[in-house]
Amino acid sequence: MQKSFRIVIPARYGASRLPGKPLLDIGGKTLLARVWEQAQASAAGEVVVATDDERVMAHCREIGADAALTAAYHQSGTDRIAEVAAARSWARDSVVVNLQGDEPCMPPSLIDQLARSLLRDDAEQMATVAAPIADAKTLFDPHVVKVVTAIDGAALYFSRAPLPWHRDEFLRGRSHLPKGTTFLRHIGLYAYRVGLLARFVGWPPAPLETAESLEQLRVLWHGVRIRVEITRVSPGPGVDTEDDVRAVLEWLGRRAGDGQAGKR
Repeated sequence: MQKSFRIVIPARYGASRLPGKPLLDIGGKTLLARVWEQAQASAAGEVVVATDDERVMAHCREIGADAALTAAYHQSGTDRIAEVAAARSWARDSVVVNLQGDEPCMPPSLIDQLARSLLRDDAEQMATVAAPIADAKTLFDPHVVKVVTAIDGAALYFSRAPLPWHRDEFLRGRSHLPKGTTFLRHIGLYAYRVGLLARFVGWPPAPLETAESLEQLRVLWHGVRIRVEITRVSPGPGVDTEDDVRAVLEWLGRRAGDGQAGKR
């Protein structure tokens, strides 16, 4: 069994909501530097930033981060990671974690938990993470992706709709969660075998993927199992908007106040 894994951090410069997002200042450090630090604190044997912009490459040199310049036409971070894996001739059975470049509050221990789910079982090709949902507002929020799983932890489906739909309880009202039913929020952290990445980028978008705008549905569409790890720790906020920047600063402040700033 392999003992180590790699992390690739896709960092696209031209984000539509926050142009230049990787270089945004977050409390005296760039967003990318904070994500890089979280990756470095994990058990990964190698961490690479994958970007389409020379400004991000220059910043990576400043902070001592390994980086690869990838094509500008990629539609997703997964495509960018596949290009890096091919360019560096990584073995098809090796494990790569996709740590998105806008997740400065992703706990290193969660990255390690996810990677181990593939490292301990050579048959597994892809894994991701979910956390229990505790309130109805989150369940019914279309911006929150939900996942349902089989008894063995394999994903059955991902959706922006509330899943599973409790027929009797939700007919009576939607202000609370029914007891005895597990609801899971999907967290956008993935681990793949390099061989699966190569197959993924050759598949066209699946109809379900297009409808839900969830690329992991392409994998299920093609009959590939996705293992879902239930989190032991929860990530802090990601960064998509200016409000998210403030939320990250507040999260970092709470962590510093609790004396957890350097902990996994």
